[in-house]
Amino acid sequence: MLSEGKKKKFEKERLRKISEGREEALEPSEDVPQRVEMPIIVKADVQGTVQAVTDSLRTFNSPQLLVNVVHVGVGPISQSDVDLAQACGACIVGFNIKSPPSTVNQAATQASIKIVLHRVIYHLLEDIGKLIVEKAPGTFETQVAGEAQVLNIFELKGRSKSKGDDVKIAGCRVIDGRVTKSSTMRLLRSGEVVFEGSCISLKREKQDVETVGKGNECGLVIRDWDDFQIGDIIQCLEQVIRKPKFISSESGAVRIEC
Repeated sequence: MLSEGKKKKFEKERLRKISEGREEALEPSEDVPQRVEMPIIVKADVQGTVQAVTDSLRTFNSPQLLVNVVHVGVGPISQSDVDLAQACGACIVGFNIKSPPSTVNQAATQASIKIVLHRVIYHLLEDIGKLIVEKAPGTFETQVAGEAQVLNIFELKGRSKSKGDDVKIAGCRVIDGRVTKSSTMRLLRSGEVVFEGSCISLKREKQDVETVGKGNECGLVIRDWDDFQIGDIIQCLEQVIRKPKFISSESGAVRIEC
């Protein structure tokens, strides 16, 4: 039979290896959305409550985040719980139990281990849900930040061979949002996408600018495109990170919307 001390040591080592393995597996890639794991230790007053809290926490699982209950137990939070949490980067959830001794609280603070204590399940899920939203990486989305309509087309001639061929400039008015030079431009003609490319020049009143807002006129050049037509719509595309949202209803139900 193993002593209690050796059992704790083996458990810490097991969780450390699991944690390291998951960190390697969760390396972000361009093709697969990153999924973050949130390890949690659950302590409660009785076994039935432990199971109920565990089941409730797992309802927060999403394509972006996995709630992994790495350890459960009945009774107050102990030093061994803090040691396990430190080994695998977990937070500790205590439901309907007494506050841990000051020595345990101090050890948790020094190890940057978060302890969440509640006696109402809704409040517990609300706190954990907000933690999950903070930790979730979010997903990249492309949004239309602005639109400009082509009013005129200008051709810049007489450039030296070292600087390339003649350049077509789209004289536009921004009709919605803003147009930013660093963004990708999408050209629409009769509602159909005909080209996407980067903006290599954006001018307002002959001055180089980074952004032009709604109602203002500008001249812009799109890399590798010179077939502008009056009436074309140029959309300014920006990549934004959409984070999950924590949603609670009047009935007390909570969920995370990705």
